[in-house]
Amino acid sequence: MRFGIIGTGRISEWVLKGAFYDPRFTAVAVCSRTEEKAKLFANQFGIPLTFTSVEELAACPNVDAVYIGTPNSTHAQMAITCMEHGKHVLVEKPFAANAREAREMAECARRNGVVLMEAMISTLSNNFREVLNRLPSLGEIRGWSSTFCQYSKKFELLRDGVLATSFNPVFAGGATMDIGIYTIYPMVVLFGMPTSVDAHLLTLPVPETGEPIDYQGTVMFEYPGMSASVHYSKAIDSFLPTEIRGTEANIILDRIHICRKLKFAPYHEPTSGRLPLPKPQKITKPLEPDPYLSEFTEFMDVVYSGRSESDINSLDNSVAVMEILDEIRRQGGLTIER
Repeated sequence: MRFGIIGTGRISEWVLKGAFYDPRFTAVAVCSRTEEKAKLFANQFGIPLTFTSVEELAACPNVDAVYIGTPNSTHAQMAITCMEHGKHVLVEKPFAANAREAREMAECARRNGVVLMEAMISTLSNNFREVLNRLPSLGEIRGWSSTFCQYSKKFELLRDGVLATSFNPVFAGGATMDIGIYTIYPMVVLFGMPTSVDAHLLTLPVPETGEPIDYQGTVMFEYPGMSASVHYSKAIDSFLPTEIRGTEANIILDRIHICRKLKFAPYHEPTSGRLPLPKPQKITKPLEPDPYLSEFTEFMDVVYSGRSESDINSLDNSVAVMEILDEIRRQGGLTIER
């Protein structure tokens, strides 16, 4: 499949290194804001065609599909432009800047008969697929808790009055959009849309405008017969696992972003501290050669099979997640639409 790459930042470099493990993948074009950046990226990865216009790349007959790795606020328009030219689109998370854009993107994909998928790696790994397989063995699900805290030097820059793209409200930045989504997207894949959202965000004013942007969040969700909680931050690190709690057993993922260790813990009689605690069973599946490979494999599988969308990273799931992210940011006093 001949891919055009839009965006020459770090994320595009990361995902390409994973994509090349799939022999069906080839990168034939790259688009950047400047010809200089496009050529540097093209030379690095052996890409023959360079563009500075998304419209021109989208119209290129040598391109079958497009990967979009640009700031969040640009995803929707770029994706729609490419889909209107009949290109399949793999768009970096978060899907869009808000739920309205996400719905427009989904409608455009269906109208043009092309595949559109969010590049959310957490739900496509071998270990998460094992979670899906094991979920019925947990009994009735009563709880989900997930933490993803990853210290960012850009947070320190923000405190010093320097604004990076990932913290810029104009680009739909902030912790919720950048890493909070990793704790929420798998939850929606597993359990659907919650009935309520209760969000608490920590924010800082951005330079010049003073507009708030979030750097940490704790969110509680309710489902019928089940509660869920997530915590995320770009100001601290955390090593807490993600846990799914059922009436018969629990599943523990060491990290929700990229799960490398998976455990299954069936219930036992209480030991009251007098006997050793039972050890969870290791159920880790073989890891992919690169964590970013899974999103390209899933995307190309969907296209070549003739399906309209992924069963896991579906359009409905991506729209639902954006609706949740909108509500979290709304409760935190952040701007959703511009």
